[in-house]
Amino acid sequence: MTELAIHPLGETALCCTLPAPLSLAQQQRIWQLATGLAGVVGVQDLIPGMNNLTLVFDPLRTHAADLTEAAQALWNKPPARQKAGRLVQIGVRYGGEDGPDLADVAAHCGLSADEVVQRHTQAEYVVYFIGFQPGFAYLGGLDDALHTPRRAEPRVAVPAGSVGIGGAQTGIYPLATPGGWQLIGRTALRLFDPQAEPPTLLAPGDRVRFVAERP
Repeated sequence: MTELAIHPLGETALCCTLPAPLSLAQQQRIWQLATGLAGVVGVQDLIPGMNNLTLVFDPLRTHAADLTEAAQALWNKPPARQKAGRLVQIGVRYGGEDGPDLADVAAHCGLSADEVVQRHTQAEYVVYFIGFQPGFAYLGGLDDALHTPRRAEPRVAVPAGSVGIGGAQTGIYPLATPGGWQLIGRTALRLFDPQAEPPTLLAPGDRVRFVAERP
């Protein structure tokens, strides 16, 4: 069993961490740990990350030592079978102004632009965690042939809805922001809406399929 390390983050938070590499199996254990801790007295927030879970608590209602013990006890239980998350289809316009790095990704991978699009849309992805900005889903399941390093010089502004590749992962920028991922397309779908409930379209465990749209 992979060992879970727990250390304090200030006086009101704990961070539960797993060793690299990142994997779906480990992320599923993180989600299950969060589910189990959600009902513990004093727990205020649970934030899954890359091979880690941050636990925020009320020090007037519980103690770090008690939560550490509870987290370790849950971790030591046999993992439950993970149910498949909901499937979300996302339409994407690939290439051109919407995907200015598509040709560079194709050249790096030794593929044509059409082959990059085909491989990107054939895969089914899993949301590992939400981070970087509200609603930004880190997706696992990218075809090995499409792994591409981030840009040497990040862009000052990436349009909202941009679909990019960064190393072994793909993702979507919910908001306009600086960023260094290789941009291969763009979606009109809104991934973050502060007025909605929940405000983020995707959640850890959700499955995603990209669908190519005509320009």
